[in-house]
Amino acid sequence: MISRMFSALVRAMLVVLMIATPSILLPGTTADTAQIVALLGIAAALFTFIEYNSTYPSLVEFRQAPPFNRLRFLGLFATVFALTLIAKGVHEPTTLTRLFEAMGTRIAEVMDFPYSPVRLMVLMLPPEATHDLAASVRTAAGLSYLVSLLALGAFVLILRMTGWPTRHGSFNVWVNLPTFDPTAGGDVVERLDRDASINLILGFLLPFIIPAVVKLASDLFNPISLQDPQTLIWTMAAWAFLPASMIMRGIAMNRVARMICKQRRRAAAARAEAGKDPLPA
Repeated sequence: MISRMFSALVRAMLVVLMIATPSILLPGTTADTAQIVALLGIAAALFTFIEYNSTYPSLVEFRQAPPFNRLRFLGLFATVFALTLIAKGVHEPTTLTRLFEAMGTRIAEVMDFPYSPVRLMVLMLPPEATHDLAASVRTAAGLSYLVSLLALGAFVLILRMTGWPTRHGSFNVWVNLPTFDPTAGGDVVERLDRDASINLILGFLLPFIIPAVVKLASDLFNPISLQDPQTLIWTMAAWAFLPASMIMRGIAMNRVARMICKQRRRAAAARAEAGKDPLPA
């Protein structure tokens, strides 16, 4: 119990650190912004602590199947930290900020090709957007998208090399998929495959759909607001993190479905060997 509580407390503190990073490092943070960030940090910390300290699951999926959530957190934290350093370098340049800015600019140039998500993010800006704003959006989009791809690639590599999610013992569907009800009706494997396909499709399309929707809804949402560093950081982090997270969830649910199929085949083979049930054709 003490170990679980300490682990939940550490996770809550890390979440607060991630949320507060832009406000801490960026100069000129107003008192109102600091208060809003503090409120969001406290709410996120309470949710994280309660979720990971409780015995029964609530909303967080794959809670006992590391490193799924750890990779997602590291990817988001790395994105926020890198974009914060680049934004900080505009007003307080240092060797570290110049390094991140040069890396981000180079990455954005490579990923900014016709019909790419990075190009679409730049095209969503209104015609009156300045060259500096377009360059900032391009750099932030390229860097955040690359980090999300690296996190996704790391998860796929871990999945294939370690036999996730059963490398730490048995996999409890109820604990790790609290929002998925196995008794809701229909075959569990078919429902898992359907949910996995939906997540994979949406995860692939969202980086292309979001800029188009923002462009069409420019009368309601003004992309020029991305001039604010913190707005730019969180917008780009969410734009890259949400699709990658959905793809990871789709891959994970597909893996769980395949695991259930293997267990069914082993159970059928065991019954057949015991003479209780013939092997399926």
